[in-house]
Amino acid sequence: MLHYYLVYKPFNTLSQFTPEAPGDQTLGDLGFSFPDDVYPVGRLDKDSEGLLLLTNDNKLKTRYLDPKSKTPKTYWAQVEGVISDEAITALRGGITINEKGKTYRTLPALARRLDEEPELPPRNPPVRYRKEIPTSWVELTLVEGKNRQVRRMTAAVGFPTLRLVRAAIGPLHLGRLQPGEVRVIKRPQGM
Repeated sequence: MLHYYLVYKPFNTLSQFTPEAPGDQTLGDLGFSFPDDVYPVGRLDKDSEGLLLLTNDNKLKTRYLDPKSKTPKTYWAQVEGVISDEAITALRGGITINEKGKTYRTLPALARRLDEEPELPPRNPPVRYRKEIPTSWVELTLVEGKNRQVRRMTAAVGFPTLRLVRAAIGPLHLGRLQPGEVRVIKRPQGM
């Protein structure tokens, strides 16, 4: 039997069931009994939060993870400073990133400034607040998923990410899920 779950992965939780170090929070700590053969489709870093799809549907996992499928993933990033029009334009065109001595260029992204903060539950612990430095929000939709890509992209244009939330994967949306909440769904259409 195939199973599909939407999960709001909380901040400071690994996108896996096995801890890497003592005290690590994992998906197994969410208090939900997933079948043994269910795994996340893709990953979110420990310090990122938001939408994860878990399934035992290997065909869907393979298609989703294949770079040729170009499944869009939408992120909301709270950045340090008021993001400029120039930075948004640069994000749209793709960014050159140097990682561990290797340089690569990201694919163009859909990028827009969010005029209002997204309706999200408070993060625990909260993002550091500095009275003299404002923050702003940007929405980025990518069709690739390199390690820490959104954080590297916003930093490269001069606006480091303070909070990162994945809001959508293809046709699936975070909606009103709360951190740690799991929702059983039917097979996603269009994936």
